[in-house]
Amino acid sequence: MKNILVILNHANVTQLQTVEAVSATMVLATFGSNVKVLLQDQALTLLQNNMIFDTQKNAFKLASNLVDGFEFYDIETLYILNKDVNHPYVLATSHHLDVIQLNPEFLQQFDHILYW
Repeated sequence: MKNILVILNHANVTQLQTVEAVSATMVLATFGSNVKVLLQDQALTLLQNNMIFDTQKNAFKLASNLVDGFEFYDIETLYILNKDVNHPYVLATSHHLDVIQLNPEFLQQFDHILYW
């Protein structure tokens, strides 16, 4: 089984690319890869699970709604960087988060790293 790290850095509601990246992450997990997800920068908005999709306001569906379904794909832990521990979205989330230091030792545990 391949260990894959997916690094997301795009915002929740402004990028179709974010929805596609989250969807691709779930596809990888569906087909037997051990997938871990790191949220950084604007991707921390994916931790907002209280948003409701409104076709009048949002051009794309909310990627955060997809992230809520990660548990069904055995993606149970989301990584965040130690610099983001006190970010308001991190403090308010109900997701299980692991705080990491992004360094070569951490990255070496993965067979593939995808950056979106």
